Amino acid sequence: MPDLPKPKDDTEAALFSECWDAVLSYADLCTAGSTAAQELATEAFALGMRGIRAADAGPGRTPGRRTGRLPRIPQLLTAVRDTAAAWEAGGQGHRLDPDLRLWLHSDKAARYTGPPLERPLALRALKDLQEADATLLWLAEVEALPAAAAARRLGLDPATAPDDLDEVRGLFRDRCRSNHLDSPLAPECRSYARLLDAVTRSPGTETPDDLSRHLATCVRCAEAAACLRLHGGGLPAALAAGVVGWGGLAYLERRRRATDVRLGAPRPARREKTDTGDPEGGAGRARAARNGLLAAAVLLSLVALAVSMMPLGGSGGSGDDTAARDGTGSQPVAEPRPSLPAVDPATGTTPASPRPTAHRTTRTAGTPGARHADPEPQGTSSTVAAGPTRTGPSSGGSTPTVTAGPPPCTVEYRLVDQWPDGFQATVAVTTVAALDDWRVTWSFRDGQRIDRMWDADFTQSGSRVTAAATDYNRSVAAGGRVAFGFIASWREKNSAPYGFALNGHGCKTG
Repeated sequence: MPDLPKPKDDTEAALFSECWDAVLSYADLCTAGSTAAQELATEAFALGMRGIRAADAGPGRTPGRRTGRLPRIPQLLTAVRDTAAAWEAGGQGHRLDPDLRLWLHSDKAARYTGPPLERPLALRALKDLQEADATLLWLAEVEALPAAAAARRLGLDPATAPDDLDEVRGLFRDRCRSNHLDSPLAPECRSYARLLDAVTRSPGTETPDDLSRHLATCVRCAEAAACLRLHGGGLPAALAAGVVGWGGLAYLERRRRATDVRLGAPRPARREKTDTGDPEGGAGRARAARNGLLAAAVLLSLVALAVSMMPLGGSGGSGDDTAARDGTGSQPVAEPRPSLPAVDPATGTTPASPRPTAHRTTRTAGTPGARHADPEPQGTSSTVAAGPTRTGPSSGGSTPTVTAGPPPCTVEYRLVDQWPDGFQATVAVTTVAALDDWRVTWSFRDGQRIDRMWDADFTQSGSRVTAAATDYNRSVAAGGRVAFGFIASWREKNSAPYGFALNGHGCKTG
């Protein structure tokens, strides 16, 4: 990988991190292993960002007001899907999820690249929205950010965010209705178009039996019903399935859980005029949070990759303008304020900066496995003590009990990237025996503090860190590997950690 510049500021780094997390999460769904996932994500991210950079550098661009293109995150997810299709065509299909391979050869996949009027309704409608409006809708509905948080990303007033979002939902519905009528519909479908529009406007309207039977057998009209019905909590699924395609619903669930964990509490229930049993409400998100964070494997530097592309935020417009407009070229409801620097047209890069910013995940107090004594540091090398494992300290200064035998695990610690006050690293532990659960512990030498971790839940007490299994990678086969990564801060010195142990048993360096 070439030597890449660093993000210019924390805002740019945070925006990049959010997009990279989304790309990697979807790439993990699309592949058959973590190595393939990070390679697919890297390739797709580079492809997607080149397209975004070229479009943003085009003549006559008006940030926040452009139509005809997806927001950044769904555009990058589309790049993942396109890259997966290229892998399949180029003989690398064995690295993809088998179900995705079948989908890529189906008529469903062809809809996303076929004639525009045949493409999914949600995809067409999202492109028809003003850029800032589409971004607000995607962040709130699919990335599962609270409306206020999504508004802050766009430079809007959080106090008016719920009203802004309601207006954008209405604009999206109008575009869906227009696009549905513009589609090449069968006579029966067209005869139901007006009735479908009427029954999806209000949560209290009953669906006539004949229309209900038609929706049960017509994919296009059922798709339209999902996009037109804003109440009932079905809009996120309609957007994810219609824009992302294969794996859209699984991606949606991952993003919900990731957001709940980042925020440390369930998001407030979506505002509804009536009680419709919205599965998107607080109770549903609380259950998702309890199930844990589904994250993707990260083995390359998300910081280094980010900056090769371009800043992710738009500029221009005033966040105070929250009135909806209804025509192309008009003011969007969610017009963003300037947030990121312009890209140097000569190099396509942004100036260097000291460090990226990552979201901090709040963890509860307590460090499982802290009863195991920290080994004494031996210099500043990255070597982890091997050999017999100490089962516990003895009293009265006598010799501790030692269990003979080879270490049951091998650890590989890798410093992926480092900047003046932070760094990114990965840990990979190979286990000799099969595991039903696992925790990896180690100690830092120089006061490093972890800010964020993926593919494991962490706690830190002083220099001691415990990384525990999540619900999706708890079981490990004999000879298998546990892998996770983290972003941390450091001061003055950043020596390699020491004293790695798996479930309390010391590991050797691989």
